[in-house]
Formats: sequence, structure tokens, C-alpha cells
Amino acid sequence: MNKKRLLIIDDDSRNIFALENTLRAKSFDCLSCQSAEEALKILNSDKNIKAVLIDMMMPDMDGYEAIPLIKKIPSHESTFIIAVTAQAMAGDKEKCMEAGADDYISKPVDVDKLLLILSKI
Repeated sequence: MNKKRLLIIDDDSRNIFALENTLRAKSFDCLSCQSAEEALKILNSDKNIKAVLIDMMMPDMDGYEAIPLIKKIPSHESTFIIAVTAQAMAGDKEKCMEAGADDYISKPVDVDKLLLILSKI
């Protein structure tokens, strides 16, 4: 069975650590970075990434700016993008979806819910 490759983008290394360890234990191949700019470089060079988990609130370039740029990469036009955010107010999910996310999960991340979302890829 091939492991599905994921890219985790979050400016907080603790969030990356927790998600990577959890998802690796569930047989996902995880890459990570701490900025959208770095993520764009990785995505331009790695066509095997099947899904992206992106923190929506990051300095410099946030998820709202990054998602449309990710979707413009020819090899990642249909890559599944999950918006991960501490913002859980009314309208936040819709805002993430309008930016181009395929799904949404709020922090703290419910692992069972995340795995259900990832079963779509």
C-alpha cells in the first residue's frame, strides 16, 4: 500500500509536531514547513503531494492568500486542501471555502474528524 503524501503548513512548530506524529502513526507520509512561501517551493518541486493542511493565520502570507496560489500550480490544481484554523466563528468555514479550500477543520484538531476528511483523498 502506498502512503499518501501530505504537506503540513503551520508557523507553529508544536502544531506541526503534533500533526506529523499523529498522521505518520496512521501511515501517512508527511512533509512540513513553517511558511506559505516555503510551501509553494515544495509544491512546485513535488508532484506527489496528495493533500495540504494549511494554517489560515500565518505571518507574511496567510492561507487565504496561499490557497489560490497553490491551485495555480499545474501539478496541484486538484490537490485536496484542508484549511486548519483556530478561527471557529460563524462564517469562518465559508471564508476558507471561498479562498479555495476543499475542507475545513478547527483547532484543536479532532483527529477522528481529520482522518475522516483525509479519507476523501
